Amino acid sequence: MFKPNVTVATIVHAQGKYLVVEEWVNEKPTWNQPAGHLEANETLLQAAKRELYEETGIDACPSQLIKIHQWIAPDKTQFIRVLFAVELESICETQPQDSDISACHWVSAQEILESQYLRSPLVAESLRCFLTGTHYPLDILAAYGEDYL
Repeated sequence: MFKPNVTVATIVHAQGKYLVVEEWVNEKPTWNQPAGHLEANETLLQAAKRELYEETGIDACPSQLIKIHQWIAPDKTQFIRVLFAVELESICETQPQDSDISACHWVSAQEILESQYLRSPLVAESLRCFLTGTHYPLDILAAYGEDYL
């Protein structure tokens, strides 16, 4: 049976800047939104909040659903990526808890869209989706039977 990878990602926006996390892949720095895999016994929203904290040290809950992508990576690995957003009042300090994250950077939308450091093209596409302004309330998602979570 085919089982795609389920991941979550969060656009973090404050004062016209966007937060990217930097991790080294194949000996070069790459940028991504705070993102990671859905773990056992958690909802999509819980996964997004956990990944945001682990990768940035920011303890915030996403406030909007932006998009759900099915992405087929160049190696043919398939992902279902659920994209959320967090709007912060101001740019804040970051303290990654995950040792794979080497740094966090507050950058402009243009810097992301023109970057040669993106982990995948989906990083820029996610920002473009955020910038369209089509955002959905979180209650569009539901974990049916979440009593077992």
